Amino acid sequence: MARVLVIEDEPDLQELLRYNLQKEGHTVTIAGTGSDGLHELRRQPFDLVLLDLMLPDRDGLEVCRIVRGDEAFSSLPIIMVTAKSEESDVVLGLGLGADDYVTKPFRVKELMARIRVRLARHLDETRDAERRRIQVDKLTIDPVRHRVLINEEVIPLTLTEFKLLHFLASHPGVAYGRYDMLDRVGDGDSVVTDRTIDVHVRNLRKKLGEYERLVETVRGVGYRFSEIP
Repeated sequence: MARVLVIEDEPDLQELLRYNLQKEGHTVTIAGTGSDGLHELRRQPFDLVLLDLMLPDRDGLEVCRIVRGDEAFSSLPIIMVTAKSEESDVVLGLGLGADDYVTKPFRVKELMARIRVRLARHLDETRDAERRRIQVDKLTIDPVRHRVLINEEVIPLTLTEFKLLHFLASHPGVAYGRYDMLDRVGDGDSVVTDRTIDVHVRNLRKKLGEYERLVETVRGVGYRFSEIP
């Protein structure tokens, strides 16, 4: 049903979690250290992470911070499973981006119930994201991960360039003036005015390469996204 990564160094607990997760139909990968867990995350996709805090190499808080700092994993559910039960630990864990916090010893049925809730929500969000993803030939615009890919290769756009492209591509064939576009991208990674819209569009086109023709100039108006790849 789902792919679960368990980052846990206690062998008995590894097997307990593996058994119960597989019993519910999930595919389980075990990592005994934080570094191994990060390696697995970059090697294959997962739908949920169970993360211990007290790991032999780097603690789970650091792992969580690294994962949440990577846009590719921004929506990946993380449930911390740990013996650290102080309120300050819980607050810190949730503050770093964990979706849930379960203390050891835990009731297996309760943990499985929490996993089901998080997975259901994540899968719903994933399906919604797939519906909002824009695909034109070999150009992909992913609004969840804020990424643009051409032939599966990530194109390094600035936040403003991404917002411009996604806004236009979400309304193909519709011409927008510079002030209309400014309303959509005004709070970006640089100062954006109606005069600099042209500069951002020019830079965007250069990065799009063979797909630069998709961003068309409409004389006397502004720009539009072509409906023809």
